[in-house]
Amino acid sequence: MALQISATNPEHPALLLELPWDTPLEEWPEEYLVPLPRGISRHVVRYARAGDEVIAVKELAERPALREYELLRDLDRLSIPAVDPLAVVTGRTDRAGASLEPVLVTRHLGGSMPYRSMFETTLRPATMHRLMDALAVLLVRLHLAGFAWGDCSLSNTLFRRDAGAYAAYLVDAETGELHPRLSTGQREYDVDLARVNISGELLDLEASGALHPSVDPVEFGTEICDRYRGLWEELTRTSVYPAGKYHYIERRIRRLNDLGFDVAEMQIEHASNGSTVTFVPKVVDAGHHQRQLLRLTGLDTEENQARRLLTDLESWMATQDDYAPGDPLAARPEVLAHRWVREVFRPTVRAVPRELRATMDPAELYHQLLEHRWYLSERAQHDIGLDTAVADYVRNILPKARATLEPAPPE
Repeated sequence: MALQISATNPEHPALLLELPWDTPLEEWPEEYLVPLPRGISRHVVRYARAGDEVIAVKELAERPALREYELLRDLDRLSIPAVDPLAVVTGRTDRAGASLEPVLVTRHLGGSMPYRSMFETTLRPATMHRLMDALAVLLVRLHLAGFAWGDCSLSNTLFRRDAGAYAAYLVDAETGELHPRLSTGQREYDVDLARVNISGELLDLEASGALHPSVDPVEFGTEICDRYRGLWEELTRTSVYPAGKYHYIERRIRRLNDLGFDVAEMQIEHASNGSTVTFVPKVVDAGHHQRQLLRLTGLDTEENQARRLLTDLESWMATQDDYAPGDPLAARPEVLAHRWVREVFRPTVRAVPRELRATMDPAELYHQLLEHRWYLSERAQHDIGLDTAVADYVRNILPKARATLEPAPPE
């Protein structure tokens, strides 16, 4: 059987032809290999260079290789964080004509690390919590897309730093199945597998002396179940609030933030009678809010400020008559965002006397005003509105804050 390279990009076969496919992967010469850390795998895996690309090459039987290739392509179409599939190479033979196993070729995920490499220097428990967060986010995303992993573990995941946090990427889809929708039983099976696998992997690290002494492997295995279920509940339940109770939406977002996750966008729908608002948050990894706010409004802020301002912007957009996501005739988000800057953000900041706000950054000032409105609304059990919050802030908060910053008069 002749060598065959099945690839989605016509450029990849030409690059891959330069590699020594007539040699078992375990025996590839060093000149082809790239010395990158590898995780544990039931298959032989090597990193190699193909043109300007660094690729991961995994030997496995033809049927699972083709199946995993197609699953990875499906995940890519669904925008799920996973390695990019490049090709499947079949029909391999050695120089004596004996058959060699096919290989699956994926693109190396730049800046990523297998979990064992991260434990070469003992990780602090706080960092490990962030790894569990990242893996919980990945598992939720997969389940929302209808993908049952079937072997969720640290070994089958790559981690990459993302704005001070970690992002997790699926690296092994061999046991996965894609469905239109997962049942509760399928999800719980995946989560329970993750618990058992992670505890086992951490016990292995503990035996090797690489695990922080304060970390209990069994507790950490259980933690991902808790993190997963908390995030799944917050993400998938639909909340219906009375119209005008927008501080309820903010309360929901705060709970997501307390779980350690950021809300990237919200889906808000008004009832036909105008009396209720249905709210469904959508969660993504941290680190993109600055860019999104800058793209929409031109405001350049810190990350936490951007997250808070985006929440207010999207709540305000939902009240606009020409806001209709998906409708080509409705106002574009960028148009509404600039209207929010012109009609809400700037007038609110300017409502605070210049001598009281002094050198305070406008974005930070607006953030403080939103926080004050939140606390007043919670106390009043209804949304008091931004104008009332600004007046109270100017009257009761800013003078005290300024007094603490000003030097005491000489005696």
